[in-house]
Amino acid sequence: MKEIVLITGANGLIAKELSKRLEKEYTVRFLTRKKQHENDFEWNLKNGTVDEAAFENISHVIHLAGAGVAERRWTDERKKEIISSRVDSAQLILKTLQKNNQKLKSFVSASGINYYGTETTEKIFTEQDGPGKDFLSEVTILWEQAADEFKNQQVSERVVKLRTGVVLSEKEGALKKMLPTIKAGIGSPLGTGKQYMPWIHIEDICSMYESALKNPELHGAFNAVAPEHATNRDLTEKAAHVLKKPLFMPNVPGFVLKLIFGELSVAVLEGSRASCEKIQSAGFQFKFPHLQEALTDLLKN
Repeated sequence: MKEIVLITGANGLIAKELSKRLEKEYTVRFLTRKKQHENDFEWNLKNGTVDEAAFENISHVIHLAGAGVAERRWTDERKKEIISSRVDSAQLILKTLQKNNQKLKSFVSASGINYYGTETTEKIFTEQDGPGKDFLSEVTILWEQAADEFKNQQVSERVVKLRTGVVLSEKEGALKKMLPTIKAGIGSPLGTGKQYMPWIHIEDICSMYESALKNPELHGAFNAVAPEHATNRDLTEKAAHVLKKPLFMPNVPGFVLKLIFGELSVAVLEGSRASCEKIQSAGFQFKFPHLQEALTDLLKN
């Protein structure tokens, strides 16, 4: 009999791609705001309600739910939504499991590489480093604390937190947003272009979640980023190279992005490097460790 995995954030890129891989070995269920498929179960964070049938006989939870941090300006209301979608959702799952006296084998949670702070420095961050002091750091700290409660409350045997960088996919996310201007021959780096962009290919992040699910030795936080460090300029130039497009436009000035996006602009104008040595030491092997290979795979068609 297949073990049952419950995934939140059903409409997100990672959930869609990851579920395809897991369906061979697991029974996959989704928590979603609106039921569309037989294995969907509804929940409503505002009302604090969830279809408890979703939890019957589950062994694992993969918590991917979270409002996109770069979708729109960070008003006070939007900031609350960004935090609530990650933290309150985890708390609702925990309370439901406690209510029904259920235990998990693993709780695997998304997290953000911005745990270390959104700034451009020469430091290469490891999991031993402490958190930063900005808004995205605050989000990630609260996010991880909510995940850790599953172990603290003895509801899950293991908790794994994947501090994810920019997930590269031609279907969604940062790369897809860059493609129209690059294809039109008017692509350009953002700000100085020197800000680091910790990145990971969509296949590798899905493989990492699969490893976190299957490997009972994995627990705690891991930087989910590729081994090769890259700046915003590197990403822009290599994408243009793969697409055989010129790149001659001047950089988009930082002040323009600040005018458009407000405080949110820091998410694209700053960024540091992070090490993936810990996950590699645990036996994980990247399929796409180099940016050129990753972009060629994603953009070859």
